[in-house]
Amino acid sequence: MSFLKSDTWFDVILHLALIVGLGAALVLGFFYVYLPITTHHGETIVVPKVTGMNLADLENYLDERKLAYFVDDSSYAPGTRALTVLTQEPAPGEKVKQDRKIYISVAMRRPPVIKMPKLTDGSVKNAQLILASYDLVIGQIKLVPNVAKDAVLKQLVGDKEIAPGAAIAKGTKVDLEVGDGLGNTEFELPNLVNMPEDEARTLLAGQHLEVGEVFKQAAEAGQTPGTIVRQRPAATPGATIRMGQLVDLWVAE
Repeated sequence: MSFLKSDTWFDVILHLALIVGLGAALVLGFFYVYLPITTHHGETIVVPKVTGMNLADLENYLDERKLAYFVDDSSYAPGTRALTVLTQEPAPGEKVKQDRKIYISVAMRRPPVIKMPKLTDGSVKNAQLILASYDLVIGQIKLVPNVAKDAVLKQLVGDKEIAPGAAIAKGTKVDLEVGDGLGNTEFELPNLVNMPEDEARTLLAGQHLEVGEVFKQAAEAGQTPGTIVRQRPAATPGATIRMGQLVDLWVAE
């Protein structure tokens, strides 16, 4: 222990310098040797793309790359296999340290159950918009005789009607019965020949018939301008028509 004895001021200073140097070496070694080795300081890993992968394959895939994952959300994704990765953070291509967790959201195992919206009494187009907003799928559209053209008359799942407010899973197909605008009641076809055009139009509207094409032609002898000189279908004896059907007109000028 004689080396610790300080007989002169020089020895004291020398010993202090040795102690300071040793302390500095320990500090520098800790920060620049030990920590870099244990924390892999300066080493980075490029984050791979994991969206689209299934959770069952993800753990081994990330283990091989010295990364981890954490599921922080799940949501419904129509047409996507359950537990498929939908989003990730950090994004692909970012550089991170070893063992960094990638936060992901996955597709739900089962679609959520919601309340069936009311589609009846509205138009087909409106029904399509409503179904899309509820993550429901439009199925078959069946036209049935009814004067309410394009109006939704029934909403069905399978062969059974489903009432507004009933429980239904997102992604379910909903079939619609829609009016064809014609109805199923036949009646005698009115004779419009020699009738003024405005009166003919009024008569057709009153019987829920539609004016089709209107052709103008020069008035012949005995024809009054502005009157109907021909119609299609022709009003032959016994001719019938259904509500909503079209009637073409020829008008004398």
